[in-house]
Amino acid sequence: MRALQTAATGMMAQELNVQVISNNIANQRTTGYKRQRAQFQDLMYETQRRPGSATSDQGNQVPAGITIGSGVKTASTPRAMSQGPLNPTEKDYDVAIRGEGFFRIRRPDGTIAYTRDGSFELDSQGQLVTADGYLVEPGITVPQNASKVTINAQGQIQATIPGQTQPQDLGQLQLARFVNKVGLESIGDNLFVETPASGQPIDGTAGSEGFGTLQQAYLEEANVNAVTEISALIAAQRAYEMNARIITAADQMLSSTTQMFRG
Repeated sequence: MRALQTAATGMMAQELNVQVISNNIANQRTTGYKRQRAQFQDLMYETQRRPGSATSDQGNQVPAGITIGSGVKTASTPRAMSQGPLNPTEKDYDVAIRGEGFFRIRRPDGTIAYTRDGSFELDSQGQLVTADGYLVEPGITVPQNASKVTINAQGQIQATIPGQTQPQDLGQLQLARFVNKVGLESIGDNLFVETPASGQPIDGTAGSEGFGTLQQAYLEEANVNAVTEISALIAAQRAYEMNARIITAADQMLSSTTQMFRG
């Protein structure tokens, strides 16, 4: 019976939907995380009577045909790249992006990755790095005797050096944005990499046209709303249960048919 297979596709789709929702809830405290949602498409149809088919030699046509669907499939799991709330941390090397843009991160193999996670630290050479020790582009080194480091809204980094009356410029953080940021590929560790779908990165500085500004001593929280996720979870659970009931009903119908033949 076709209903068994159709309902099975619905159950598998809702199972994936629950997996996406559970990942969102698990990452609601992950810095810079962007929530995902599952999108679905209907599968192919079997057309038993095409709309507009002629019913007589006089040109009469049926207003609606007969088509039977074969279920549902997962189309994509795009990320919502909306701004997450900013949370104060009181750490000089924590930086949040308010608006468009990603930090540029150099991975150990030399390739560039992108992140919204601005929880940076200093390594043993005084270089600004991520929690995994990856270098933050374009490579900022803070002197060991620096007493105070400031990062302004445009990403310019300055440090107060003993014996100097004016703060010393250490460099400027670079940002990147994409024509289709939803097309970025997540590789874990709060990092994204470009893909043909995202387009090539557009590099720039914070505060310039098309780019957001920076906020020192703040971090961007995940844009996950726990209430929304729980509501979506309940809806997915009910959809799963309804598909399971269809399978139960189809099984009972097949059982009745089998008993009729036996009788």
